[in-house]
Amino acid sequence: MQTELHVRKRILGLLLLFVFLFFLLFVRIAYLTTFQSAALTQRGIRQWTREGTVYARRGKLLDRNGDTLVMSATAFIVNADPRKIEDQEAFAKLVAPVLSISEETVLNKIKDRTKASVTLKRQVSVDVVDQLRKWQLCNDAQTKKLAGALLFDEDVRRVYPHGAFLVQTLGLTNVDNVGQSGLEQQYDKLLRGVEGRILRTVDGHNNTVYDSGNLYVEPQDGNNLKLTIDAVIQEICEKAMRECYQVNKAQAVHVIAMDPYTGAILAMCSKPDYDPNDPPRSEVDALRQLMRIRLVSDAYEPGSTFKILTAAAALDSGVTNPEEGFYCSGKIKVDGDTIRCWGNPHESESMAQALQNSCNPVFVELALRMGTETFYSYLRSFGLGVKTNVDLQGEGSGILIPARSVKNVDLARIGFGQSVAVTPIQLLTAACSVINGGRLMQPYLLQEVLAPDGKVLQRTQPKVVAQPISEETSMTMRTLLEQVVSIGGAKNAKIDGYRIGGKTGTAQVYKDGRIVKDVHIGSFLGFAPADDPKIALLVIVDEADVPVDYGGTTAAPFARQILADVLPYMGIEPTDAQTVEMVSIPDVTGQPLWTARQQMEALGFTVLTDGDDGNTAVTEQMPSPGATLAKGGQVMLYTQKQPPAAETLVCVPDLSGLSLAEAASMLRQRGLEMEIDGSGFAVSQSPAAGDFVPPETVVKVTFVFPNP
Repeated sequence: MQTELHVRKRILGLLLLFVFLFFLLFVRIAYLTTFQSAALTQRGIRQWTREGTVYARRGKLLDRNGDTLVMSATAFIVNADPRKIEDQEAFAKLVAPVLSISEETVLNKIKDRTKASVTLKRQVSVDVVDQLRKWQLCNDAQTKKLAGALLFDEDVRRVYPHGAFLVQTLGLTNVDNVGQSGLEQQYDKLLRGVEGRILRTVDGHNNTVYDSGNLYVEPQDGNNLKLTIDAVIQEICEKAMRECYQVNKAQAVHVIAMDPYTGAILAMCSKPDYDPNDPPRSEVDALRQLMRIRLVSDAYEPGSTFKILTAAAALDSGVTNPEEGFYCSGKIKVDGDTIRCWGNPHESESMAQALQNSCNPVFVELALRMGTETFYSYLRSFGLGVKTNVDLQGEGSGILIPARSVKNVDLARIGFGQSVAVTPIQLLTAACSVINGGRLMQPYLLQEVLAPDGKVLQRTQPKVVAQPISEETSMTMRTLLEQVVSIGGAKNAKIDGYRIGGKTGTAQVYKDGRIVKDVHIGSFLGFAPADDPKIALLVIVDEADVPVDYGGTTAAPFARQILADVLPYMGIEPTDAQTVEMVSIPDVTGQPLWTARQQMEALGFTVLTDGDDGNTAVTEQMPSPGATLAKGGQVMLYTQKQPPAAETLVCVPDLSGLSLAEAASMLRQRGLEMEIDGSGFAVSQSPAAGDFVPPETVVKVTFVFPNP
């Protein structure tokens, strides 16, 4: 009886223990399913899914004629799963040479085995990734196993087909495809697009589980920007500035060309520069200096090119006329300061001749005649002392002494281009108002914003900012500035058969607040044709290391070279029109460079090349075959191989066995579209794998689920 009672107590105790344990389990389950439900769900999702970014293709930058200046090419992010790598040293030896990184770098990245994925390298080319993918399918078990730890995510990189071409203006992007400088930064939001996402279901070993849980969200590509830049004019300027930089042994050279009637910028070039396809990112300070857009950011003392503005203001205000007589003794005193002319005394001369002779004392007198109030009113109307609001970041406003602080000697020096500082774009914009009928235009680079499908989303209209002088004064100034080139001090810019107007300038260089002896900034501001300008340009040579470094000898000859090539390209006939012959341009692509050059020169064209040797085949020409060009015009012949993304045909990849998301991603990486038939895994496709098709071709892919 006692034994039976003892047994019952033990059973009861065990029953109570089980009840208590079940109660604790119930409480725990209730706690997990209520208070911890959201956190545990998210934790589970993180464990069985992997999310990746599908980078949007950044929009193109195009010239005014649709020529591609900057584009996005397909690239990849190469990742690795450290948990799948048994022999880390063997893995590093295998992939490091292919990815062009050190074995030490690879080992440092994969040493943490707690991570499911680490990035080995970004912006890897398609060819390299294809090689890595082949390893994953090869017969060598060791190589296949090591390569099985590699993962690939879609990426993009920027490609500059023309190389060192308009580099400061176009700008750069960083590794995340965010604009760092230039137009890439200015219009980053328009160009960038919207990123897509890819969501994969994975098992405990991080292997993809192909089921309906995989998700692929297409990215939205960025907009394309059509610029006012003309690639042909830009190439002509690039060539001239390369020669100018070398011949003058200068610290830097610059040119900016503009349509004087609209403010549209046709070309911008500064040397030295760099190849944006391979920028010196390791040399941060050097790259920062090379990236500066000095044509809009840096102010300088213009010297005699500023006399264009003084002359226009003096004529428009009525304080002088072209026939008025002056006398130059070689110097003039203002408030006790002696201001000298640049050379020997010019003695008796008219106002028009003073402009031709660039006579300092006459322009001192004109400035003093106008006085501070009148002269400053014109200077402000010309846009001096404020930004032009060109669509580039980092623009400077120049330096104009406040009117309340100006002394007579300051006003006198401003009259001939000293004691005032302007940015190059500021000076050229002001000068354009002098020759275009008196309208100050806002300069601009963006012509149109185009959606990925080509639809025009935005178009820039020319904007008149002010009317500093009358049309009559503008007409007079065009005539006077043409005489400066034809019979005055800018004869080095003269071109037979064309009416060229312009003005040279030689400015002093300041270091630590003091003038540096025998060091100058030479410049030439010109336009053509003089009676109806279609192009205006400013050439600046900074600190030339030559015996004579005046603007007439360092800058004017290269401005002449640019105009001599640009005017025929623009279809502007010389005044002796009967000697001009329009010639049809033949197709020389595929020919050796030396034979193509001979053929073009035999037709009367001058030839520019990208510097390759004469036996290399021509891959592209500009203008295109069949176009007509005036005899003596410029033809560009290119021999450099275009980047992969610019090829005309694309190889269709093998999609067999891939899920819908994987197939869509692989086709998109090659610029192809997909038509879906069914669901599951790819079993057939048309066009077939290995076929070469044009970009944006639609590949029809049939998907089925395998039988259970």
